[in-house]
Amino acid sequence: MSVSPTHLITGSNAKLEDSAAQAKIRISCSASPAELDLSCFMVGADGKVPSDDFFVFYNQPADPARIVQFHPLDKHSGEFVINLQALQSSAVDKCVFAVTLDGPGTFAEVSGCRITAATDQTELVYDITEGNAETSLVLAELYRHAAGFKLRAVGRGFHGGLKPLAEAHGVEVEDEAPAQQPATPPAASSTRISPQAFAPGAAASRSEAAAASSTGSSSGTPAPPAAPSKLNLTKIDLLKQKVTLSLRKKNIEQEKARVAVVIDASGSMSALYQKGVVQRAFERVLAVAASMDDDGILDVWFFGSKSKRMPSVGENDYEDYVKRTYPAPRVFGGLGAGNNEPVVMEDVIQKYTKESPSPVPTYVVFFSDGGIYETKKISKLLVESSGHNIFWQFVGIGNADYGVLRQLDDLQGRVVDNADFFALDDMDKVSDEELYDRLFNEYPGWLRAARAQGILQS
Repeated sequence: MSVSPTHLITGSNAKLEDSAAQAKIRISCSASPAELDLSCFMVGADGKVPSDDFFVFYNQPADPARIVQFHPLDKHSGEFVINLQALQSSAVDKCVFAVTLDGPGTFAEVSGCRITAATDQTELVYDITEGNAETSLVLAELYRHAAGFKLRAVGRGFHGGLKPLAEAHGVEVEDEAPAQQPATPPAASSTRISPQAFAPGAAASRSEAAAASSTGSSSGTPAPPAAPSKLNLTKIDLLKQKVTLSLRKKNIEQEKARVAVVIDASGSMSALYQKGVVQRAFERVLAVAASMDDDGILDVWFFGSKSKRMPSVGENDYEDYVKRTYPAPRVFGGLGAGNNEPVVMEDVIQKYTKESPSPVPTYVVFFSDGGIYETKKISKLLVESSGHNIFWQFVGIGNADYGVLRQLDDLQGRVVDNADFFALDDMDKVSDEELYDRLFNEYPGWLRAARAQGILQS
């Protein structure tokens, strides 16, 4: 019997028939600058694998219960066979399918990327078009629904390759020990996957590596594994994990956005620059861009009496960004000491609606320490921009007069409510988890309203 395929778009989901005993998840692309590494993370409710045994990929082609089995097809495709009945009775919450480039290039150079889920009576198809500068993509999730399963199309980019992708899903990956140090066995309770397991040179081919992992070695006593060392995660890597948790809680983990930050550089901010508060606030927003932005890049503005666009930045160039870019408020030769929110708001709107329009929404985090008095101009700009795909998240980082920002919910004349505000007396005393939960408090509602009004098309 011929099955008519159901095509998914990013963020959508569809159901497999309840009676299905098995599903085949196939991932493929028509052209790629490098070989593709396909992987399945069998995660719990916390989004993490219970152990590294539940990371299924070319060098570990099945979990201990063989619920998920991987079969490489060629360098651009492979298939996961899922025992749905066994999965239903297991402790696994969902299976996350991802793909990584094993070599140079990014997913902007990949074409024809597709994931399909097939059973006897169902074929779900998701064609991925979201790839940009990422080297990994989380494609889809297979999760429980009532007595059966659904497939959700995710299409979320991920920077850094297979190692950080695996670590983000709870897989512990050793850093390689220096060559001059003698290798010592890890403690018996430690379970880690060696970085050599990711290297295609570890076996003659991916298929041979998979076969070797299931049959074991008979070539003599293996060399003892290298001693595990501490993972060298950057501050942004750690913050990204917390951003992802907040996005997941708000059910917007799959959403893409262009992310921008606007930073107050008025004279009253001087102490916050000197104490490093501004740099730390910038880093926390950069993690949002690295997790959610369509290209992982954060656009930056500073403003006082005047405004200035600063160099956009990615997660690999964040250290001392404020010191290198605008180290302190300056009255002479700088942006002035006043608060002129409208001038920077106008420039943000100009960039995203006239210079670089895009169907992808824009999420703006706007830091201010108060002293806001341009009520009419700010209100007018918020009303005018409410018909565009821009959401303004204002954050107060001092204990001062925030004027019209405290009355945003009552601002009339807008197509949709396109702004939110909250104040933090001491930003350093607010946990990352609380900050991100608050940053995404009203954003999901705006996404729904903007789509209902046709401001967003997908």
